[in-house]
Amino acid sequence: MTIQWFPGHMAKAKREVAEKLKLIDFVIELVDARAPESSQNPMLQQLLQTKPKMIVMMKKDLADPKLSEEWMEAFKKDNVSVVAVNAQDKKDIQALINLAKQMAEEKMNKMKAKGINPRPARAMILGIPNVGKSTLINRLANKKIAKTGDRPGVTTSQQWIKVKKDFELLDTPGILWPKFEDEEVGYRLAAIGTIKDQILPIEDVAAYILDYLKNFYPDLLNERFGFSNFEDMIEAFETIGKRRGCLEAGARVNYEKTAEVIIQDLRSGKLGRITFDVPTE
Repeated sequence: MTIQWFPGHMAKAKREVAEKLKLIDFVIELVDARAPESSQNPMLQQLLQTKPKMIVMMKKDLADPKLSEEWMEAFKKDNVSVVAVNAQDKKDIQALINLAKQMAEEKMNKMKAKGINPRPARAMILGIPNVGKSTLINRLANKKIAKTGDRPGVTTSQQWIKVKKDFELLDTPGILWPKFEDEEVGYRLAAIGTIKDQILPIEDVAAYILDYLKNFYPDLLNERFGFSNFEDMIEAFETIGKRRGCLEAGARVNYEKTAEVIIQDLRSGKLGRITFDVPTE
């Protein structure tokens, strides 16, 4: 199954990104630490070409710390600057700023060598929807500039934001690519809330989460829902639905409400720290 999803405002944003690239010194690409590969937009990689880039793994507090370390090593092996961030942690924000300063240093030195007074470095901040871009920008600017929300598509236009005297950020709307050839990528992004909940059936997304937990995080499955294995997905939904009170008339389990509980438990971190992508050698 190919999942297609490309609203008109995203096509417009892609064109604007391509136009603004010549104005900036480097790119800050945000990915979700729970899916560092699936949340990278391959269309953006084509647009950026040789432009220097750093990757910021957002929501590290929700991701498997061991796999986050492995992903950081994998990016570094590809000569990509990378930092993992919890946007609420001041130390993480400072680490990001320090890395951005390092990336800007070469450009500023070249300007000095030419006798040009260095200006603040300019960076474009990019990422898929709902990756935490607006929250991060507000932390970097130390004031509320960008709109935030727990749904995709909150940012709909570009704007420049000053980060102290260190650099200027060009914010852009979250951009997804036209279609997900890999069905698993679609389910992973739906699970973490990157694509709107209406795109894929909510019960299928919840079933994907349960199946993944069974295979890779059985202890977390047991800790949250009281079982670590199951043969039948209906049985799993029935068990969770009854325990969490997702019932309708006749004490029957409401599968849609049960699916919502599973998905929200994942997104809020109540299921534990989970990563859906594993680095390959």
